[in-house]
Amino acid sequence: MIRKTYTLEGLCCPKCAAKIEKHVAALEGVSSALVDFSVQKLTIEAQNAGQWDDIMARTGGVIKRLEPAIELRDAVLFPNKTAAKEKTRSAAVTLWFRRVSLILGMALFVAGMVFEYVPSLTLLPFVRLAVFLASFILVGGEVLIKAAKNITKGEIFDENFLMGIATIGAFAIGEYPEGAAVMIFYRVGEAFQDYAVGRSRKSIAALMDIRPDYANLKTAAGLERVSPERVRIGERIVVKPGEKIPLDGVVVEGFSALDTSALSGESLPRDVEKGSAVLSGSINKSGLLTIEVSKAFGESTVSKILNLVQNAGAKKSVTENFITKFARYYTPAVVFSAAALAVLPPLLIPGASFAEWINRALVFLVVSCPCALVISIPLSFFGGIGGASRKGILIKGSNYLEALTQVDTLVFDKTGTLTKGVFSVTRIVPAGGLSEEQLLYYAAHAESASNHPIALSIIKAYGKELAGEAISGYEEIPGKGVSVRIGEDRALAGNAKLLEAAHIPFPAVEALGTVVYLALNREYAGYLVIADELKADSKQAVEDLRAMGVKQIALFTGDRKAVGESIAKELGLDRVYAELLPHQKVEYLEELEQHTAGSGKLVFVGDGINDAPVLARSDVGIAMGGLGSDAAIEAADVVLMTDEPSKIADAIRIARKTRNIVWQNIVFALSVKGLILVMGALGMATMWEAVFGDVGVALIAVFNAMRVMKAK
Repeated sequence: MIRKTYTLEGLCCPKCAAKIEKHVAALEGVSSALVDFSVQKLTIEAQNAGQWDDIMARTGGVIKRLEPAIELRDAVLFPNKTAAKEKTRSAAVTLWFRRVSLILGMALFVAGMVFEYVPSLTLLPFVRLAVFLASFILVGGEVLIKAAKNITKGEIFDENFLMGIATIGAFAIGEYPEGAAVMIFYRVGEAFQDYAVGRSRKSIAALMDIRPDYANLKTAAGLERVSPERVRIGERIVVKPGEKIPLDGVVVEGFSALDTSALSGESLPRDVEKGSAVLSGSINKSGLLTIEVSKAFGESTVSKILNLVQNAGAKKSVTENFITKFARYYTPAVVFSAAALAVLPPLLIPGASFAEWINRALVFLVVSCPCALVISIPLSFFGGIGGASRKGILIKGSNYLEALTQVDTLVFDKTGTLTKGVFSVTRIVPAGGLSEEQLLYYAAHAESASNHPIALSIIKAYGKELAGEAISGYEEIPGKGVSVRIGEDRALAGNAKLLEAAHIPFPAVEALGTVVYLALNREYAGYLVIADELKADSKQAVEDLRAMGVKQIALFTGDRKAVGESIAKELGLDRVYAELLPHQKVEYLEELEQHTAGSGKLVFVGDGINDAPVLARSDVGIAMGGLGSDAAIEAADVVLMTDEPSKIADAIRIARKTRNIVWQNIVFALSVKGLILVMGALGMATMWEAVFGDVGVALIAVFNAMRVMKAK
C-alpha cells in the first residue's frame, strides 16, 4: 500500500473538489482518493507502488480535463513563505480582468436601470436589450464558458450550469434586468465567498504557523544560514533570541527560556540549559543556544505535528460524509423539479402561462446549489481541529472530533495519566537501631545496579555519590528483589516475598505505594515506601468531565488494588480495575463497552506507549503525549501535548462547539433554501431571494464556521 498527498493549487469550488475525488477514485489501481477542500489537498492510496507513476499521469489528465485551472503539485509541508506569497503574472492578469469586467458590467447595469425607471429616458427595445445583455456577458461570460465546457465533459449539475440556465431563461422571457442582476449578485457573492474561504484557510494556517524557515549551522568557517532539511543528525546549530528552533536536539551550550505555546498551548516559558532536550517549533526567548541535532528534519516534532494536523481531513466525520452524499442527490432532484414546475402546470392548469411558471422554475435552479453546506461543514471541522491544536490538543480527524461530542464512558490509565509517573520515596521507617540515613544508604547501594523506576527513585532520594567499590556479590532474585554484599554486610532489598523466602520475620506493612523491605545480615532493618503523586489537575479534570455529562469514569491500573481504590476514592471515580496486565485491560474495556448507553462513545486515556492495544480498541484513544513523544503521537486518535488530563474537557468543549456550529449551518441553509423553494413554487419569491438563498446563505455559513477557531 502506498499513500501520498498532493496540493490542488487553485481549488476554490467544493463541487470541483467532489468531481475530482469521484473521477480519481474510479481510476484503475487507485484504492481510494480523498479531496480536502479546506486545505486544497488530494490524498491517493494505491495497492501497487509500481503503478504509481502511471496513476499520477492519469490523475493529472483527469484534473486537466475536469478543471484546467487547477494545478496538481507535490504537497510541500514547509513551503517557502516568500514564494507562497508571490502571485504569478498570469494569475494577476486574470484577477485584474475579472475585476474590470465586473465593474464595467455593473456600470452598464446601473445605466440600464436609470433608463428603465426614468420615463423621459426610455430606450428603444433593441437598445435596452443590448445594454443589459452587454452587462450580462461582461459579468457572466466566464460562468457561461465554464458551464459549456463542463457540459461537454458530462458534468451538468454544477453552479455554473444552474446559474447560466437560470439567467439565460430570464432573458428568454424578457426579464432582462432581473437576468443581469442575478448574475451580478451571484458574482459579487461568489467574490465575498472566496474571500471568506481564503480568510478561513489563512486563519487555520496561522494556528499552526510553527514551521522554521532556516537553521544557523555551525561550521569550521562560522555560522551558515541553511535550509533545515540540510542539517544532519549530530551537527550543531545556533539559535539566537527571537528565533524558532528549527530541529529537535539537545542543548550543549547556553541557557534560555523557550516559548512552547505553539506546541503545547502553554503560555508559561520553559527554562532550558546544557543537557536539556528542545523541540522544533519552540521560540527562543532570551539567551543564545547551541544545540546538537538529534532528529532529521522530516522526523522532527514540528514536522510530525504539522503533518498530523494537515492530514486530519482525510478522516471525515459521519456528518461530512452525509452532506457529500446528500449534495449528489439534492441538486439533480431540484433541477428535475424545476423542469417539472416549468412544463406541467401550464399543461394542466387552465390559463397558466409558460412565462410565469418558467420564472418560478428559474428560482428553483438558482437556489438549488448546496455550496453553503459543502463549503462550511468541512471548514467547521477543520477549524475545530486547528483551534484544538492551538491548545496543545492534536486530533487526528474530524471523525474523532465528532465522536468526542458523545462521550458516555471514560477510562483512565493511572501511571503517567492521572499520576505524574515519577516515583519518589515518601516514607523511610528504619528498625534494629538504624537511622533513616543509614537505611537509605543501604537501600540505595543495594539498588545501584538496577534501572527500574523504583530503584532509581531510591538512589535519587539518597542524593550522594554511591561507593561502588563497597558493592560485591550482586544477585537479582526474579519477582522478589536483590541480594548484595555492601562492605561487610549482606543486604536483602525487595518485596515481602523476598524476606519470606529467606525466613526473616518482619511486620506486614499496608501503605499506598510500593513497599521495599530491607534486611541486613538476616535481620529485618526497616522499609521504604515509594509512591507516585497525582497530577495537580487530575481532580479538576474529573470534576469537569462530570459537569459535561460523562456518565461513567473508571480507572485501569497494574498497581495493587489498595493503591487503585485510594486514588479512585480521592478523585471520585466510579470503578477500579487493579493489578491488570495489558491484555486484561482490553478485556475489561470490552466489558465496559457493553454498558455504554446507545450511541455513546467509550474513551480510553493512557500514556500512549504501553497502552497501545487498549487505545486502539476504544472508540477514541487519548494519549498523554508529552512534548515530543513519538510513540504517543503514533498510538492514539487524540494527543495531549502537555500531559494534562484537564485538557480532555477542553477537547470535548471544542468538539461540542464545532458540532453546534455545523448543525447551525445545516439547519439554517436547508431552512432558508426550503422556504425559498416553496415561495418560488407559489410565485412569492423572485430571483433576488433565490440569489440570497444561494450565495448569501453560503457566505453567512462560512463566516459562522470561522467562529469555531475561537473556541474557548
